[in-house]
Amino acid sequence: MSRYRTLGLFLLLAAVWGSAFMAIKAGLAYFPPVLFAAVRYDVAGVVMLAYAVYATDTPVPRGRAAWAEVAIGAVLLIAAYHALLFVGEANELVTSAAAAVVVSLSPVLTTGFARAFLPNERLTALGVVGLLLGLVGVAVLSELDPANLLGGATVPKLLILGAAASFALGSVLTRRVDSDLPIETMEAWSMLLGAVIMHAVSVGLGESVAAVELTAEALAALVYLSLAASALGFLVYFELLDRLGPIEINLVSYVAPVFAALSGWLFLREVPSPATGAGFLLIIAGFVLLKREAIRTELRGWVDGATTEAD
Repeated sequence: MSRYRTLGLFLLLAAVWGSAFMAIKAGLAYFPPVLFAAVRYDVAGVVMLAYAVYATDTPVPRGRAAWAEVAIGAVLLIAAYHALLFVGEANELVTSAAAAVVVSLSPVLTTGFARAFLPNERLTALGVVGLLLGLVGVAVLSELDPANLLGGATVPKLLILGAAASFALGSVLTRRVDSDLPIETMEAWSMLLGAVIMHAVSVGLGESVAAVELTAEALAALVYLSLAASALGFLVYFELLDRLGPIEINLVSYVAPVFAALSGWLFLREVPSPATGAGFLLIIAGFVLLKREAIRTELRGWVDGATTEAD
């Protein structure tokens, strides 16, 4: 049952994070980018701190290791990742699909960081092929023109690449820190401190609260990003990080664009193209290569179970 619960949580995370790219794009029409990211985590951090007080006996980090884990989360997983992502997506030449593709480099980057910081984390040559195949699938699904991938928006896309690298490094380093801090507490304080950092950056960039337009669409985007993509999403993320490790959990980047396409069809009436189906099949093929041992074990268990029942 634990396997199926893990799969369900993985798909839930892919769904909320995949649809978040469109919510970010929608909200950026009404908020300055870094201020938008900061307010998002003001809300999410308060919600998660209240939940930590309710659900844990340690709502405040204690000890050097606990605060080190919070600092890594605040700087890399919250502040750097979201500030760079929001500024990159604010450029009108960068679509949500393009941002999702760049962020999907995170598993490859995570593998590199894991090799440096976590000696036990390894991928075989066939596993690396699976990673690359999934990345190709994301690119096909998004119908990107390779000739113009960097044309006209080089700096914004490099910023988003920096966001992906920050998240990958953060996921590896939080795994390395030896802390027994509850996930809820770590998440809450990382969000709050990350929001403070982003508010400081926002002021430094000259962003103004006067530029904010509080429309129904703006509030809807803020609420969805704060509660679903942030509070719920990171709670699921850190639970899966503990179960799967940084390489496998960051594969959610390959599945998220599928949900981005589905949410686009449902809410924006975007009709999926043949490239969407082709990209999805490539992503599935990449996962099969990466998870071939687990799939083989699962199939063997089904066969053994069927044989036992027949006997």
